[in-house]
Amino acid sequence: MAAFLQRRAFIVSAAASALACSRSEGTAQGGSRDPLESAQARTLQWDLGPQPWGDGRAAVVVPTWGGPGARFPVLIALHGRGEALKPPIDGALGWPRDYALLRAFDRLRAPPLTDLDYGGFSDHDRMLETNASLEKAPLAGLIVACPWLPDLTSTSTRESDIAGYSRFVLDVLLPRVRRETPAYTTPEATGIDGVSLGGAIALRIGLTSPEAFGAVGGIQPALSEGETPEWTARARAARARRPGLKLRLLTSHDDYFREAITSVSRAWITAGIAHDFAEIVGPHDYSFNRGPGSIELLLWHDRALSRL
Repeated sequence: MAAFLQRRAFIVSAAASALACSRSEGTAQGGSRDPLESAQARTLQWDLGPQPWGDGRAAVVVPTWGGPGARFPVLIALHGRGEALKPPIDGALGWPRDYALLRAFDRLRAPPLTDLDYGGFSDHDRMLETNASLEKAPLAGLIVACPWLPDLTSTSTRESDIAGYSRFVLDVLLPRVRRETPAYTTPEATGIDGVSLGGAIALRIGLTSPEAFGAVGGIQPALSEGETPEWTARARAARARRPGLKLRLLTSHDDYFREAITSVSRAWITAGIAHDFAEIVGPHDYSFNRGPGSIELLLWHDRALSRL
């Protein structure tokens, strides 16, 4: 727990940068276009009632293609600390609105992707690989459930707070998604991921409850190098309980947490814990989330999660 709280100073700095970027969100997302409207998906906004740590809110992005019989895997996507500092009704819109997730849906469904889709943070070879992958197998689609995440880096945070949030995700949000959307209901068709603070919490939840998920990832997760043994032990235990669990760590060249994430990946390799790892182009801020972040989130889980 102490090591977890040591990340606070780093995340505060990241949040300050993110909040500064948020002041220009409207122009960054392209004029007056409503970021919650898309040719490929619709956004539901749910009030999930009071929870021990605050109001329960979620935005749920549901694909609109495939006809009445279509069903989709479910991805729980957790936002960064910038949204944790906003009111729940706004923070829950982190991925759909502030990180331009619906725009990423539209572009992944109508490739080829260009440098503009990545906000200028594209790696030419990786973009070519992505376009080749989409040509071979188009994006099949995911239901992306985006709950508001409270600030679990607070110095008053207890392990019970993180456990309580995990129960909310698993026992409140996920059952409603499965009741009210065209979702597959198996663990193999369920993933969890997030960015920065959300990436660290997604890894905590996924590795603590591996029976609930088929894929667990973290995008620029707010990790500390001192936590490498802890994350390795968690991943080893999770893989022992669920051998087929798919894991992914993603960082970027100018990510605050790059060294810590790379250290965890190296330790997992040494421990024989198979996982996907990528270090791509970009900073740790809103511009990354709106470009590579949303694209990588959707594409990896679209390929990783089962549709049986």
